[in-house]
Amino acid sequence: MKKVLGLIAVVGLLAACESTPTQTGSAAGAGGAAAAPSSAPSAAAQPAGPRPGTQADLVANVGDRVFFDFDKYNLKPEARATLEKQAAWLKRFPSVTVTVEGHADERGTREYNLALGERRANAAKDFLVALGIPASRVATISYGKDRPVAVGSNEAAWAQNRRAVTMVTGGSPAS
Repeated sequence: MKKVLGLIAVVGLLAACESTPTQTGSAAGAGGAAAAPSSAPSAAAQPAGPRPGTQADLVANVGDRVFFDFDKYNLKPEARATLEKQAAWLKRFPSVTVTVEGHADERGTREYNLALGERRANAAKDFLVALGIPASRVATISYGKDRPVAVGSNEAAWAQNRRAVTMVTGGSPAS
């Protein structure tokens, strides 16, 4: 029974996906002045980008991560520029809360990298707070070397793993 319901759901989704381009195409192909303006804005609004105030919006329009040098937690100029954009974005969505995740590369002990990840997350948070974001909206957590984004024992992988990532964790994305 579950398989039948699942199959019906998949067919329904596929049918919905198929009918949208046909309807949009027929309205545009007909050249109807009255039909095109009313359907064009709604069609353009949805695929134009991610929903405002979401993690996808932050990633696409601002950037969600900053990078650090080996064994460092000070913010480089590129990181400061990204965090300035994040602060402006957070000001546009005052009910959104975030968690800054601190990460390290695989070198060093687990305990050392957890502490380093915490310092990196706090450096990013402190900068956001200095830019006017309330500290209550920004939590931090350290994953140390436990969640690498790039696997490998070389500088290219290590450089990607030395990071702080801002994750949207709550709040209404409505502006």
